[in-house]
Amino acid sequence: MARTSQVKRSTNETEIEVSLNLDGQGESEIDTSMPFLDHMLSQLSRHGYFDLKVKAKGDTHIDYHHSVEDIGIVLGEAFAKALGDKKGIRRFADTQSPLNEALAQCVVDISGRGYFVFNATLPKSKIGEFDVELVPEFFQAFAINAGITLHMNCPYWENLHHIVEALFKSFARTLDLACSLDERSNQVPSTKGKL
Repeated sequence: MARTSQVKRSTNETEIEVSLNLDGQGESEIDTSMPFLDHMLSQLSRHGYFDLKVKAKGDTHIDYHHSVEDIGIVLGEAFAKALGDKKGIRRFADTQSPLNEALAQCVVDISGRGYFVFNATLPKSKIGEFDVELVPEFFQAFAINAGITLHMNCPYWENLHHIVEALFKSFARTLDLACSLDERSNQVPSTKGKL
């Protein structure tokens, strides 16, 4: 059974289309009109082995907030849809990813309950034209709409680009592990029988 999805969202502020294959090769076609976010979503695809297409248009002439949050919403919905009934998934995963001096930690529970914890103090700064304060906004929108519990920690770092990229890479690897199928079971990984 293919674990794929396509989700579209259209508002007065944004127009977003996402196509996702959880069991892909890490191939991506990303066009959000925000180069740094394109780079991060490509990292998510490559390191999570998700085939991912994202096409987004938004009111970026105002700022990037609406587009970043709505992409997180649609991508989260796409993951939830592709996971289906969640039978046989591993559900829990955690990874750490270094990028030079920066270390990012990510812990995921595909619980059906959207919750987000972000233990990092990122400055109100920009990477290129991208507002760094939108990084937790993206992950929160994703977690709530995917129905996952997501904890992210940044115990140490110096370079802002490095820590944000490490976060996306760690998130990709953790999500890949949590979404992966466990050959020992074809049941929903919960004593409730439903996630």
